[in-house]
Amino acid sequence: MSDSNEKYAKLYEEALEKKLIEKGFGEIDSHDEEHVMKVVCKHFDLTLTEDFTTNCDWYIYEETTADGYTVYVSTHDLNNVRVSEQVFYYDGDLGRAFKQAIYDCDHGDVTIHLSMLYDDHWWVQDVINEIYLELVELYTDMCKEELTEEDFVEPDMLLMLANNK
Repeated sequence: MSDSNEKYAKLYEEALEKKLIEKGFGEIDSHDEEHVMKVVCKHFDLTLTEDFTTNCDWYIYEETTADGYTVYVSTHDLNNVRVSEQVFYYDGDLGRAFKQAIYDCDHGDVTIHLSMLYDDHWWVQDVINEIYLELVELYTDMCKEELTEEDFVEPDMLLMLANNK
């Protein structure tokens, strides 16, 4: 790669990173768990709360069975819990249910009750990180489109165009 191509590629990457930072998805911030949680919640217009109220859109909480075992419930309807589909024996299984709840409730101004939000359950942050990475891909594509509209051409595309001449 020539010096001018390398300089252009660096300029393009800097412009792309600047756009990602403006949208909350810059590389440096991606290592801050609080920031990651904040931008995921902002994207989905989502509030996560430990407060149990009847006006939440989804509930994920711990229950105890009659014989003293702990189970976990993930439901949108507190009055209609389907045991075979919405009750989990292991909290690690809740990650999939939590992610699905976020995507199912993607209609703006959503509140999800998580009784274990601040109890250091690894699966909560894992799901947020996984969704964050999906959003990074989405926003990267959006930012690349914006750069194209500003007459910036991706370096790989520029090389391909130069080689076809």
